[in-house]
Amino acid sequence: MDWVKMWERYSPLVEDFVLNFFSAIIIFIIGWFISKWVARGIRRMAMKSSVIDNTAVPMIQAIVLWTIRIIVVMGVLTQFGIKTTSFIAALGAAGLAIGLALQGTLQNIAAGIMLIMLRPIRTGESVDIISANVSGVVSEISLFLTRIIKYDGIQVTIPNSVVWGSTITNYSRNKNRRMDILVTVSYGDDLNKAIQVLQEVVDKQDFILDEPIPDIYVSEYRESVVVITIRLWTPANVYWTVNAALMKKVRIALEEQHFQLPVPARISKNTVDATV
Repeated sequence: MDWVKMWERYSPLVEDFVLNFFSAIIIFIIGWFISKWVARGIRRMAMKSSVIDNTAVPMIQAIVLWTIRIIVVMGVLTQFGIKTTSFIAALGAAGLAIGLALQGTLQNIAAGIMLIMLRPIRTGESVDIISANVSGVVSEISLFLTRIIKYDGIQVTIPNSVVWGSTITNYSRNKNRRMDILVTVSYGDDLNKAIQVLQEVVDKQDFILDEPIPDIYVSEYRESVVVITIRLWTPANVYWTVNAALMKKVRIALEEQHFQLPVPARISKNTVDATV
């Protein structure tokens, strides 16, 4: 076997393969880093933009990232002489098969798009996802998952399809919230004086809106106590701060005016047998 002739015959093919191989590696590495760099740049610009909602930023970043990477992969295949039209056709057929196998994943993608477009929840909002029994602050809405930080600091990850299919209570969407505080007093206490004391506490509390006018009224008669309701409106962002402050100040003010803490009372009646 004449090795020289074989080398002369096949050396152009080897040279072309080596050149294409290293070119493909370079294209792949550079394209991969460019995709990360562009995606990060898009994220920074989107976060600074007043037009783009921050909720949509992770999804936009992911779409840009993987679009560039797909283009890079197609460029790499072109270096090896693979026709991209055939690749796209094969990719479409494979995509159909994968789509049938991963219907749940595709539902999450579709639900994620709907969450971004219709925006029933946004990053930083306080929400309840009823079907998942999760309450907390929205951390991120990605292409597949929604992340929520619960009020105890634990992160919960929920599939987008579950969030989209659930009833959602959003505590942050409206600027103001109504607050009802139930105060109990004993039957022997002066109700007019109790309402007057509660009114003074409300008047001194910060962040209570003048409109609608705060209202204090007797709302219920229970077995051993009378319930007085304090109804007022406050900005949503300080709701719990105002609630905690009033819960403390109300009890202190009532005790200073000698209102006793109501306790359940039960009257028992003993019957004496007259024949004894």
